[in-house]
Amino acid sequence: MMSNPVEPTKIDDAGSNSNVENPTPAVSAINRRWKREDLLNKGSLFLRGLAFFYSLLSFIIMASNKHGGWKNFDRYSEYRYLLAIAALSILYTGGQAWRQMVAYLLISSTSAAIPLTNNMREEQDNIFTDASASALSMSFFAFLSLALSAMVSGYKLSTQSYI
Repeated sequence: MMSNPVEPTKIDDAGSNSNVENPTPAVSAINRRWKREDLLNKGSLFLRGLAFFYSLLSFIIMASNKHGGWKNFDRYSEYRYLLAIAALSILYTGGQAWRQMVAYLLISSTSAAIPLTNNMREEQDNIFTDASASALSMSFFAFLSLALSAMVSGYKLSTQSYI
């Protein structure tokens, strides 16, 4: 059984392959790699943006959580810690420095303030404890966004070609 001979591809004056519909496997592999790298770059940027947004929300909610007397966030060191780390996270995600340290500080400040919030909610559930719980949630989401962003960066670093 005879097969049809394959026509040679024509090279135009610029020296490029004119058979665009059927690129070689090497060209297809390069295109797939570029698309994957582009997706990783966009995903990492998106996660940094989410971390900035959640940190900003955490900061705003906690800073405005003043309702008089014992219902002021600044009377509790755990909440001041949460506010300070949220501010640091805002600066970090805006400037991109020390990603892992900020992520660990975010989860640390969140875990420090959770027991206080739970104890207060057992005694009295009000707008102060609700706002505190909201700030804690936003801080945790900021941590998750930074952690995922760090994983994407680690993957990109591990698959980087040095040739």
